[in-house]
Amino acid sequence: MSVLARLLVAGLMLMAGSVAAAPNHDGEIWVKVDPDAAELTVYQGHEPVEVFQQISVGRAGTAALRQRGDNRTPTGEFRINRINQNSPFHIFLGLDYPTPRHARKALEAGVFDEAEYRAYHDHLRRHRAPPQETRLGGHIGIHGIGGGDPDIHDRFHWTQGCVAVTNEEIERLADWVNIGTRVLIR
Repeated sequence: MSVLARLLVAGLMLMAGSVAAAPNHDGEIWVKVDPDAAELTVYQGHEPVEVFQQISVGRAGTAALRQRGDNRTPTGEFRINRINQNSPFHIFLGLDYPTPRHARKALEAGVFDEAEYRAYHDHLRRHRAPPQETRLGGHIGIHGIGGGDPDIHDRFHWTQGCVAVTNEEIERLADWVNIGTRVLIR
């Protein structure tokens, strides 16, 4: 793709408000979750390479500012930071939630006080991973249904805040992604 064509695509994406969905480079493998369409799409650059339909998200939908126990799936841009091949949900692809952006929103909204905000960043610096037991919750990821009921999965959003696909789909997804893969939940 020529430089002019890339600039044109970037400009169109900016105008459409989807600049966050742009790949970082042409070959980047990344994941977009669209809860409204109940779809998870794996991209290589700008090209979709696999689409999973009938995904499930949190029972209470999505939210830019999720709080522990609210059964919402957080929206934003994340990175896969852990992979558990022996999860009760078959395979668990952990996300780096809550991100510094979520912590900042929590402070601005009064969900975090200054001490909690500082403790969040202290934990992030020391462990190179966000704390999982804050008011924002944690343990968010993409996973299979494990021994759960496939009919429930097909008919309802059922998770406590994660994104769920079937066991077969999580196996295929795990073949595409690695630690550091970018995940965009809109």
